[in-house]
Amino acid sequence: MRSESGTTRGISSPAIGGSCRALCRIHPRPKGRGFLLESPVTETDNVWFTNVTMNLNPMHFNETYAAETEFGERLVDGTFVIALAVGMSVIDISVNATANLGYDEVRHHAPVFHGDTIFAESEVVDKRESESREHVGIVTTELRAFNQDGDLVLSLERTPMVLKRAFAQPSAESPPGWPEGVGTQPDDLDSS
Repeated sequence: MRSESGTTRGISSPAIGGSCRALCRIHPRPKGRGFLLESPVTETDNVWFTNVTMNLNPMHFNETYAAETEFGERLVDGTFVIALAVGMSVIDISVNATANLGYDEVRHHAPVFHGDTIFAESEVVDKRESESREHVGIVTTELRAFNQDGDLVLSLERTPMVLKRAFAQPSAESPPGWPEGVGTQPDDLDSS
């Protein structure tokens, strides 16, 4: 979250390596609309991702350099924002995907800073049968990510090849590795 002065207020990180991935929350949406997921972005997320991907742009890891730019602070690596938003969409869109066929129309609409919370949502915009495989379909989705202020920060079109329900073992309702007795559909969530 950003303060009135424009500086980032930190989010306390769990003891496990400083990562806040455990803080990702799922919000049910109206029936048929899937989930709206949220996750805070930490300094550790950004610096580790920037280093692992060998991104040498000092905007992501050099505080002194970034302080002198128009943003006045480090920016979160845009490819991290893409990875986070796509990752958050897996439970809703592609837990039973056999392949990701493409990412198109990728647009960064606003910067992301340490301490921002990212929300992601997906909307199916097209689906069709596979011409060469009877057990899968091709699903095109629009993925949108917003910050805690509701500003659109990322949009992209994503096209996974997904197992049809009859062939999905386990199903979207019970994805691989999901705890026994915990569902993934809005009706499965305990409202208490």
